[in-house]
Amino acid sequence: MWDRASVKAQGKANFKRNYWNSVLVALIYSIFFLASGSTARGRSGNISREVLNDPDFMKILMIILALIGVLIAFGSIIKIFVINPLEVGCNRFFLVNQYENATIGEVGFSYKNNYLNAVSGIFLRDLFTLLGFILFVIPGIILGYSYRLVPYILADDPNIKGIDALRQSRQMMSGHKFEAFIYDLSFIGWYLLGLITCGIAVAFYVRPYKLNADASLYIAIKRANGYQG
Repeated sequence: MWDRASVKAQGKANFKRNYWNSVLVALIYSIFFLASGSTARGRSGNISREVLNDPDFMKILMIILALIGVLIAFGSIIKIFVINPLEVGCNRFFLVNQYENATIGEVGFSYKNNYLNAVSGIFLRDLFTLLGFILFVIPGIILGYSYRLVPYILADDPNIKGIDALRQSRQMMSGHKFEAFIYDLSFIGWYLLGLITCGIAVAFYVRPYKLNADASLYIAIKRANGYQG
């Protein structure tokens, strides 16, 4: 069984050993995934009856909705085929960094090593987690933790099929989900510090530290399940 303090200490040591590369990859990770997860916001207001009765209103509305649909479809394609393998590559960097000073080139790992496995694995993880949230919030959170290790498994073994990576993650996380949840909660203080510093501490310390520790957590759970690593 792994313990939280050792995992965090290992992650911090790996982060400090390869500081600037860790910061850069964490920035890449955060920028792309914040962008992919963002939703369009707009101001809501009262639409007058005159506007609703305007014969051109529905035509304009349909065009706007069609454009929004195209943007959503385009964004989904970028997410699936560009950002998903990038997520695996970023996690590959932090995984390699557990053993040696990883280079930025690891970020492109999945584009050169069984690309479709990374695409399908992350897509299926996102799909099943989303379905869990649609059914109810708690099942979505549980599924999120069940499939937490998918990008690391894909980064660790590019030959594994996407659906098999989900199955392996679910098996490896059995009995570890609650401890992993507490582990995540233990970083709340660090993120509050990041808010106080207007995000500077998050960019240059908290996020790269957390991502290195997450890779250490994967290795700890992997070993707890009897895998070599």
